This record gives sequence, structure tokens and C-alpha cells, in this order.
Amino acid sequence: MADWWASLDLDAWSITAIVVTMLATWLLAWLARKGVRRVVERVPALTEGVKVLAVRLTGYAIWLLGIGIALTFLGASIQPVLAIAVIVGVVLVLVLRGVADNFASGVVIQTRHPFALGDEIASGDVVGVVVESNARAVVLRTTDGRIVHVPNSTVLREPLFNNSVRGARRSEVEVRLTDTASADRAEVRATLASAATGAEGVHHREPITVLPVTIGPGRSVYRVQFWHHPLRGATVTAAVVDALGDALAVHGHVGVVTSDPPPPALAGPTAF
Repeated sequence: MADWWASLDLDAWSITAIVVTMLATWLLAWLARKGVRRVVERVPALTEGVKVLAVRLTGYAIWLLGIGIALTFLGASIQPVLAIAVIVGVVLVLVLRGVADNFASGVVIQTRHPFALGDEIASGDVVGVVVESNARAVVLRTTDGRIVHVPNSTVLREPLFNNSVRGARRSEVEVRLTDTASADRAEVRATLASAATGAEGVHHREPITVLPVTIGPGRSVYRVQFWHHPLRGATVTAAVVDALGDALAVHGHVGVVTSDPPPPALAGPTAF
């Protein structure tokens, strides 16, 4: 340390240059902090703590650079300062890598607006209603009442499904009949469509679709597709299953209605 101080070259020019450098550093740091504050204020999802941290880190970085430049006017080597800056930078990158990824991803999400509060979204294996979007994560409430914090980087990296953006969502159930003859197919499809239309919660602005999946001797399988409110999928589907089951019983058809069809069985064509 004594050798380092001895190597310094102090004169009027050096002192003047240092004073000017420090004043310029102070002014640049003040302007940079002010600019960063304006930028982060435009991101409403950022917490106040994150905003303050971003502003402070900007100021510290500029002051570190200014001090390093000022030392060069004294004839001191800037290499120790650069080495310290590199070490600190590497440590910050390693420690705050996940935080930085989520912060940057949060800024992108807030800019693109792929969802809004109250929307039901699916990211990866998680499906839920958005209750909060902050600088670190998107907070979802699942249908079973759990709260899930999905990191912003995961939301941005994984495919994102917004189930609420259209204001409607399509679901489907499967109907398997054992006694439908060829002449009865049109009547069966009309019965299924009418029954699904009358179920509570089914939208009427989108048509009911009845698609034949399997037609064979003594067996017919239909897929009934319908639209409903994005957040009422389970209750509306249950109502459609009840309505289709009642319609089959009234018209004397033998079969099953399911919203979760099992995989095809390794059996004859009359088995379900």
C-alpha cells in the first residue's frame, strides 16, 4: 500500500482533473439515476424495493467508473480497480442471475401484455387465474385454491396459453353408444346437439359441434364440442354430461357420456 501511495503523482493539474472528474461523475450518476427511475416507474408491476435497487446499482456503477478514472490522473494503475470491478461484476452476475432473468422477463411481459389480471392462463404444467404480476413472478390461483408463483423467465420461455383472451373457451365430451343404426345417426346427432345447447352455461353465440369419431357395427362414438365462460369449464362440462345422459335415456339409447374418455381398450368393437 505504501508503494502504491508513493507512486501517485500529485500536482495542481492532477488535483484539478480529479475534481472535474468527480463533479462530472456526480452529475452523470444523478442524471442516470433519474433516467432509470423514470424507466422503472413505467413498469407498474415492479415493487418499490426493486425500483430502488435498480437506481442504486446504476449510481454505484457510475461512481466506481469515475473513481477509477480519477485514480489514473494520479499516475496510479487502473488495473486493481478494474480487477475489483470485474470480480464484483462476476459475483453479482452469479448471485443475481436468476433475479436478473426474472426482472428482464418481467419487463418484457409488461411490455407485451400477453394477459391481464383475472385471466386464466396455462404455463407449463400450471393452470390458474392471474392474481398478481410482479418483477419476479406471475402469481396464479389454481382451481383447487392453491397459489402458485411461476417465475417470469419460465412464463417467457414456456408456451403461454391465455384461456380468457377471447372471452370463451371450448370444451368437449365423448358419447359412446351401442345401439345406433345407420338410419338413426342424423337423429342422434341432432339429439346430442339439442341437449348440449340446453345445458346451463353453454354459449349460444358459438354453434354446438357433434363430430363422429367411430362408426361401426353396434357401436358409435361422437365428440360433442361446446363453448362456455373461460373460468366455468368444470361446472359447464358437468351440466353438459348430465344433459346428454338425460337425453339418451329419454330417447332410449344405450351408452355412456364422459368428459374424460379412457384410452381405447384392447377388446372387441362393442367394448368401451
